[in-house]
Amino acid sequence: MSTVNYQLSMGKILILPLLCWAVAASAQNAGALPGVFSVANDRQVQFSQGNLQYQPSTATWRFAGHQYDMIGAANAKISASYTGWIDLFCWGTGVNPASSASDYRNYTTYTEWGANAISNAGNQAGQWRTLTKDECVYLLLTRENAATLCALGKVRGVCGLILLPDNWQTPEGASFVPSSKKGFVKKSTYYKSAQQNGYSHNVYTAEQWAAMESAGAVFMPAVGYRWGKELKHTGTDGCYWSSTANEEDKAEAYNVDFSAGYLGARSRTGLGFGQSVRLVCPAGKAAKPKRKPSIESLDTIPVPATVRPYKPWLQKSILF
Repeated sequence: MSTVNYQLSMGKILILPLLCWAVAASAQNAGALPGVFSVANDRQVQFSQGNLQYQPSTATWRFAGHQYDMIGAANAKISASYTGWIDLFCWGTGVNPASSASDYRNYTTYTEWGANAISNAGNQAGQWRTLTKDECVYLLLTRENAATLCALGKVRGVCGLILLPDNWQTPEGASFVPSSKKGFVKKSTYYKSAQQNGYSHNVYTAEQWAAMESAGAVFMPAVGYRWGKELKHTGTDGCYWSSTANEEDKAEAYNVDFSAGYLGARSRTGLGFGQSVRLVCPAGKAAKPKRKPSIESLDTIPVPATVRPYKPWLQKSILF
């Protein structure tokens, strides 16, 4: 075999694993936003593209098409035969999401929502999960520069919470102001302000938010909550479940909640309240290699005595 043909063959051998790796990585993170967020010293996640939604009549799960999408008043129609969509769930209702019972004893056994297949995010069971109480605290209060990476705001007129990834860089033409610079004071497990104007801190059009989202920003809309079939504070308060029960009161679990003057990282609420769910997946599955191979570098690989990966990072890709 000539040196040229050998080099071309080696190029094919080396490129193929990279292509397979890229395809697998892309499939793994279907439905995930690009931002990477630390939720522990050794753990990072990516958020889903929108809040979790469910259609009872077909038992279908999906993520909202946009981060600012919310069902709103139609959540009051919740039932096992309802043909529309809901996005407010009592705690741990991965197997009975259409339950509207308010008695906490219906929800003392937690079933993870992410254990289900999400139709527009890979449609495979077990790809997603809910953050724990400790992860919520780390994300909002403990990670490096935590106070500068969260704020309240509005997207297309929808009030909500904005979270920025660890390595945030504000995109050209956009702006961001942390609520901690607008009067929100950081306490042990929450931020609070005497001024009830948090949603005015950052205001985005759909086009402006598209730039923020492309840079990794997350938006969690203020969907409110449900008690039985009665909706409360739709559009003004946000209540997002964690997967952690309150160890001191079996009728409660922890959540993240926010309003115009408050952001709590580990609030407690009754299991029978219908609240929002935002799922995450492990980060790094779709991460690109730090150094990409070029055609030129592949063409100049010397003929080795035995076939082996050319660079250490390539070996990791092949073993992925």
